[in-house]
Amino acid sequence: MHRPPLKHCRVCGTAVAYRLPDDGDTKERAVCPACHTVHYENPLNVVGTVPVWGEDGAQVLLCKRNIEPRWGKWTLPAGFMEMGETTAQGAARETDEEAGAQFEMQGLFSIMNVVRVGQVHLFYRAQLLSAEFNPGHETIEARLFTEAEIPWDEIAFHTVKHTLERYFSDRRKGSFGIHTVDIA
Repeated sequence: MHRPPLKHCRVCGTAVAYRLPDDGDTKERAVCPACHTVHYENPLNVVGTVPVWGEDGAQVLLCKRNIEPRWGKWTLPAGFMEMGETTAQGAARETDEEAGAQFEMQGLFSIMNVVRVGQVHLFYRAQLLSAEFNPGHETIEARLFTEAEIPWDEIAFHTVKHTLERYFSDRRKGSFGIHTVDIA
C-alpha cells in the first residue's frame, strides 16, 4: 500500500497535477501549475537497532508496542528518521525513546527495502551496557530474549523478523555482515 498521492503544492498550496515535468523527466511527478515546482515523492527511512546483551550477544532486546500499527506485538526499537540526523543518530534516538536502554552503537547490520510502502529500514547492531530499561510511552514492555524465547508469531513486522533471523544466524557463525533484503 503506497502513501496517498500529494494533492497540494508544498510551496504555494495550489492543487498539483500528475504529469511529466517539462525538464525531460520520464516519470510522472506532482507538478504545481502555479509555481511550477516539481515534487518528488521519496521513500521514508525507518531506523533502529538490534540491541544485544552479554559478551556472547545471546539475548536481544525487544519492545512490546503501545501504538498502532501492530499494538501489543514485539519489535526491535525503531522508528522514522528525523530531519537533521544521520541514520545512526536516528537509530540511537529511537532506541533511547522506546527502550530507555544504555548502549554502545556498533555497525550497520541490515538494510530492508520495503518497496510496496516506500520505506527503507536500516538496523544497527548495538551492545547493551546495562540490562535495566526505562521504556517510553510507545512501549508497553522492554525485555531481553534468547533466540529460543522470542515469540516469533508475535513479531510486529517482517523487517524485524528478517533482521532477527540474520542476527542469530551470523551469531552462530561468529561473524556479522551487512544484509540487504528486498521485500516486495
